[in-house]
Amino acid sequence: MTSPPVTAAALVRRRTWWHTGAVLAVLLCAVYLGGRHWPLVASGAGRLAAADRGWLLVGAAAALATWACAALAQQGAVAERLPGARLLAAQFAASAANHVLPAGLGAGAVNLRFLMRCGLPAGRSASALAVKAAAGALTRAVLIAVLAAACPGVLRFPHLPGTTVAAALAAAAVVIVLLRGPLRSGCGRVLGAVLADIRAVHRRPQRAAALWGGSLAFAAAHCLVLIAVTHAVRLPLAPARVALLYLAASSAAALLPTPGGLGSLDAALAFALTTAGAPGAEAASAVLGYRLLTVWLPLVPGLLVLGALIRRRAV
Repeated sequence: MTSPPVTAAALVRRRTWWHTGAVLAVLLCAVYLGGRHWPLVASGAGRLAAADRGWLLVGAAAALATWACAALAQQGAVAERLPGARLLAAQFAASAANHVLPAGLGAGAVNLRFLMRCGLPAGRSASALAVKAAAGALTRAVLIAVLAAACPGVLRFPHLPGTTVAAALAAAAVVIVLLRGPLRSGCGRVLGAVLADIRAVHRRPQRAAALWGGSLAFAAAHCLVLIAVTHAVRLPLAPARVALLYLAASSAAALLPTPGGLGSLDAALAFALTTAGAPGAEAASAVLGYRLLTVWLPLVPGLLVLGALIRRRAV
């Protein structure tokens, strides 16, 4: 016995229910996060009440610039022209979603859906995200190397015995040998698609400039947020040192799959600032101020924008 065919009206109703459910889930998530973390937001605002308002405004402007930089880098990762207003809104929403799901899954999911809604196939959308991530990682590594050379002695890498390094390399070699077949077939296809997109982007100088310029500006804008907050709380550290400590701490915190680095980045950043000579109270205020400008203040508006984009089927 065959089931009756699904009518177009039934499909529309079903899709409407799914979108409505997604919007309600986003709104409930916004209310839950706001209520759960409100004491932290209030505490951070209280500690920053005596800070320099001018420098806090500079930090807020830099935080706003991070979403424009992310949109520029995402546009540079694809050859097709993306709708500018929706692209910027998607980056704002992705930054909020990134603080709900671990290890960048929220931002990746929002951007993947946005690119697919713009007409890109799923494979090309995923490779565009990989191109953007690779450019961001390479830009961050170059910035760390340049700042480490300009500020010698700031970064102190732990000493590892030779036997530990040799054991880690041997274990990696064994894993590669055991997974050689699956890695060659699966990773080969993924790497080929990413390299093809990289070549397509770099055949258009405007796209390449947007990709690398946006990636560089994104990292620099985050550094500027923390530099502005350290000036606001009168933390006695040079701006280049603060930028280097932020890049190193955020890179280390990215290894821990917490939503948006919550907890891991706070601890790593506070530890980096205090080991560089900052007093504990000022370092804690700087971390709270950075989080207030980049996470807590834009979190609920970002989730509301995400809900609006879902309802309009832009993601």
